[in-house]
Amino acid sequence: MQLVKIYYNQSCSICNREISFYKKKISNPLFEWVNIRNNIKVYIETKKTEDQLMRRMHAMVHGKLVVGAKVFLIIWEQIDYFRILAKIFKNPIFYPLFFLVYEIVALPLYLKAKYLK
Repeated sequence: MQLVKIYYNQSCSICNREISFYKKKISNPLFEWVNIRNNIKVYIETKKTEDQLMRRMHAMVHGKLVVGAKVFLIIWEQIDYFRILAKIFKNPIFYPLFFLVYEIVALPLYLKAKYLK
């Protein structure tokens, strides 16, 4: 099975705490956690700018870039008590609401990281 790369902004204190939590809960060695800050290799790999990567969480799954709320579903599927949330929010009825909430929460984190460095 191919490695799943999760790209995140380590300089965002909330994002970093959340990823640290996930790292502790996930024993799957197929996950690679990659900090995007000042990481030229990541920008080449994803074909995204640092600004674009800071705006939303990204993952590289089987050579395909996954963006935003869907990345959480990938992560949550690997955590026992989050797996049910992943199943619920994957449902086409609930996904739009999950997507919207993600966008609302992610925007202020992005703005904070971008303008309050």
